[in-house]
Parts: sequence; structure tokens; C-alpha cells
Amino acid sequence: MTAAPRIRTLFDENQIARRIDEIARQIATTDPRDLLVVAVLKGSFMFAADLIRALHRAGLAPHVEFTHLSSYRTATVSSGQVTILKDVDSDVRGRDVLLVDDILESGRTLAFAKDLLAARGARKVATCVLLEKPGKRAVRVNPDYVGFTCPDLFVVGYGMDVAHAYRQLPFVGVVEHGADDNQGELTFNG
Repeated sequence: MTAAPRIRTLFDENQIARRIDEIARQIATTDPRDLLVVAVLKGSFMFAADLIRALHRAGLAPHVEFTHLSSYRTATVSSGQVTILKDVDSDVRGRDVLLVDDILESGRTLAFAKDLLAARGARKVATCVLLEKPGKRAVRVNPDYVGFTCPDLFVVGYGMDVAHAYRQLPFVGVVEHGADDNQGELTFNG
């Protein structure tokens, strides 16, 4: 029987909550018009939910939509092509859109979604990510709001998973393995 892996905390619940409140106050100062928050599934669902509540506390009343995009599908390395698995239902024309994602790494997914929403007539598309891994960028995209700069580690928790596990954790952490475990498979996030 193998022991369950240990999860080392990178960003705890309190750090995350404080940073989300700061971001929501920053967004509120921009006085967005007809704000639509578009959460990128699946990894951003917890971050987006907490951010939406923080936006409410900051005096905003955003509408909420979801999109599911993938450049990985079943692979472990990005294909470089983004596929829309679930599109937004709302018309974005003339609206301020806040695109929310869990991690900004290569930038392909975020750049694709931002360009798509802008092409559909959004007045403004701002981007907000919980984690940014700046050394991993493959395309030119700079987020408007960043929760934390993240080391180049495979992270789980707070909506992010590995093989559908650990999404429920209230913090962002790293799975630590013993010396005899294969760590090489956990070097990216999708």
C-alpha cells in the first residue's frame, strides 16, 4: 500500500482571500460598464466564485458566464491550438468583460479567449488570473490582474487538479512525492 502524497501549501486560504478582495477593489475603481465575468472552466471555478462575491462586496453587480477551452484535451502538452468545448451564451457587444482563469502559463488559451470576445464586440476585455507563471509564455499576453506569481511547479487545489483529484482543497499547493515516486509526470498545469 502506498502512502497518500503530501500536499505542500504554496498559497493558503487567508492569502488567497486577501488578494481576491484587493483585486475586486482594483476592478471596482475602473467603473466597469455592464460587467460580464467570464470564467474559464474548469480550473477557475473556485477563484471565479470568490472573486464574484468580492466584486459584489466592492459594489459591483456583474453577470456571470462560463466558457470551457482546451489546448490540451487528453494530452499532457499543449497542442498549440485552442478548442472551444463550451461557449458563452450571452451577447458581449458593448460590454466590459472580465475574463477569469486559474493559471497563465503559455498564454494561448487566455489570448484566444480575449481576442474572441473582443472580435465579438466587447467594449473592453480585461483578464484576471489567480496564478501567473511568467517564464512559460509562448504568446504575447499580459494579464490585467494577477493573484500571485507562481513558481514553475505543478499546482493543485482551489479548483485545480491532477487526474480530477484535489480540486476541493481550499488552498493552492504542490503534490510532494517520495523518492521512489515518478515526479516527472507532474511538471505542467493544463
